[in-house]
Amino acid sequence: MTEPAATALDWAIAALLVTGAAFALVGSLGLAKLGDFYRRLHGPTKATTLGVGAILCASSLFFSALQHAPSLHELLVALFLFVTAPVSAQLLVKSSLADDADAPRPPDTPDTADAADAADDDRTGDAGTGRPATRRPRDRA
Repeated sequence: MTEPAATALDWAIAALLVTGAAFALVGSLGLAKLGDFYRRLHGPTKATTLGVGAILCASSLFFSALQHAPSLHELLVALFLFVTAPVSAQLLVKSSLADDADAPRPPDTPDTADAADAADDDRTGDAGTGRPATRRPRDRA
């Protein structure tokens, strides 16, 4: 590689490392300083995931330049991280909401309240009429 291209690559790798470290630091501070479980979970799942992703991109660039061939190991790790981190956070929050009766609940908006009422009507009776569902007896042979 020519010297200016190597310098530009070095600057790009350095910028990704600093950006990734800053995101990871902010996510870690959020984990340590925020108040309750739900807020503490937000820091690592958002900021730290972006931080580790930037560090992995920097690593991939570095080893690709060093070996003169694409380095895909880091990209596979980043893909795995970006898929599993939100899923695990969602499962933790759902588990905590199911276990904690005093957990904060999202407010009902008119759209979600109407959808929930319609779903209840579908389960309990004729949709929108308030009457119980009519069921015909099966023919038994």
